[in-house]
Amino acid sequence: MEESFRAALLASGAVTALAGERIDFGANPQDTACPRLVLWTIAETGGLLLSGPDGVSRGRVQVDCYAESYGAAKRLSRAVRAALDGYSGGGFQGVFHAGTRDSNDSEAPFRVSLDFITVFTS
Repeated sequence: MEESFRAALLASGAVTALAGERIDFGANPQDTACPRLVLWTIAETGGLLLSGPDGVSRGRVQVDCYAESYGAAKRLSRAVRAALDGYSGGGFQGVFHAGTRDSNDSEAPFRVSLDFITVFTS
């Protein structure tokens, strides 16, 4: 699921115009250039039927948008939301925006976090 999620973001011209290829799961070194996206799998569980696993996982992915200004972080978050909310393909039956949070950090890098619910067929 993680590879497909990242691929969906890399396929978005609006996202890569801002973040380039700085889109990674769980890696957030302090010396990484901004803007950048850091992705986190918050939860993932496989679906079950009485006969066993159904091959569909449901999860939640957090996307942290980092930039040198709040405005740049917000623009990146809007590009991410436009690319992913309602997305299907690459194994995803659907990706749905579930919420957005701004950080209270008053120093760069600034962060805007988005949560997405995922339905993925393995």
